[in-house]
Amino acid sequence: MQKRWFTLAITTLLVLIALFVWQLPTVLKAMPSRYVARLPEPIQALGVREHVDMLPTAVHNVQTDDLLQPLDLAAQTSPDSSGTFTAPPTLTPPPTTGPTGSDAPNEPETVTNSGAPPASSTPTVTAAPSPTPIPIPPSARLTGVQHKFQTWNNCGPATLAMALSYFDLHRTQDQTAAVLKPDPEDRNVTPEEMASYVRNETEFEALSRTNGDLTTVLRLLSEGMPVIIELGIDPPGEYAWMEWYGHYLLLVAYDDQQEAVWVYDSWFGTSEVPGENADDEGREISYEELDSYWRHFNRSYIVLYRPEQEQFVSNIIGEDMDDEKMWQNAQQVVLAELNEEPENAFLWFNLGTVYNALEEYERAASAFDQARSIGLPWRMLWYQFGPYEAYYQTGRYDDVILLADVTLQDRPYFEESYYYKALAQIELGEVDEAQRNLRRAVDFNPNFQPAAEALRELEVAER
Repeated sequence: MQKRWFTLAITTLLVLIALFVWQLPTVLKAMPSRYVARLPEPIQALGVREHVDMLPTAVHNVQTDDLLQPLDLAAQTSPDSSGTFTAPPTLTPPPTTGPTGSDAPNEPETVTNSGAPPASSTPTVTAAPSPTPIPIPPSARLTGVQHKFQTWNNCGPATLAMALSYFDLHRTQDQTAAVLKPDPEDRNVTPEEMASYVRNETEFEALSRTNGDLTTVLRLLSEGMPVIIELGIDPPGEYAWMEWYGHYLLLVAYDDQQEAVWVYDSWFGTSEVPGENADDEGREISYEELDSYWRHFNRSYIVLYRPEQEQFVSNIIGEDMDDEKMWQNAQQVVLAELNEEPENAFLWFNLGTVYNALEEYERAASAFDQARSIGLPWRMLWYQFGPYEAYYQTGRYDDVILLADVTLQDRPYFEESYYYKALAQIELGEVDEAQRNLRRAVDFNPNFQPAAEALRELEVAER
């Protein structure tokens, strides 16, 4: 009898183990990722969540010729030192003698018209004289920055904490994250959210801009202003299986002779070996490599500075301090790059973002269609939400819902996706489900005001 009970117990135990192993992948996929990440790697692999290889492609036929024409050629180009409009320049490492042209403060321009067309199709403009730009030193380095390795999914808060340490303001990444992303699973903190944190939670100032270039950010760095850039990365070495991600880097040094910058990286450290800190110099990245990944995010950057440096920052950034001019200039850059690389999906995505900002939503939707047709990383809408806006504004509500569902699949961590999905559902008459999605967005991130306001409007309408 004892042997029989022992056999039964062993059999029951084996059945329970088999059931546990069988259900383990399901259990792991249901667990928050921050807990799964602490398990041994073989067990983590069992919990890899399903995802598409690329974002779904668009079914619309795109006529790209029209998209590659500037909205207003005169407004989209900038004068050279002679006052004549020229074709957009290609991005090159900044000269050691300092920037020219667009880095000067925004000054009015006087258009000359002799009554006859110029010899070429390019209009002639007499530009107002601008101050002599401040030369850029051949190299520069910030000192006193404390490197921090990020905790799980905490790139933005950790990088911002590193930047603040330059000012001897020592915040932990948990302190910055408490404001930037109340839910630890939130996969994205936007540049503007980080800049707002600095303005609202510290005595310092911060500015978020798009359409950056090496000349601008290195000038800021050389004047002792920390600069954070947002870019795409292909994780190196043993992390390659994770595929494309969005990431933040803190610039700490540059050297024109070596055509390289040095960065503090919250994920991969300050060494050439990922995950190690060999010294305080930072991880070296060439100008060329940095720019190739930086443009995945339309060359977005955040500069931190002291209040008394406000005018100096404005002088360095120049006409891009004005939002409309910044987006016009961004259009100039991306069109020039697309002429060279028409099959680059990131550039088409950038063009869609530009057209959104200029309220040209039909053009924006077509540009995003082209980007999707070429192929975008499946994580793309974790960080940038332009397709939602363009498709919503053009009445393509099913496309909004499709992309939101793909992004939220097994990862309900994006308040922006819930928000835009809800807007589309309202237009389709699915008000109850829209209200549920707005609640999900607000519950996930109470600081996300667009969803909170939309939810209040629905609740008022129901009374």
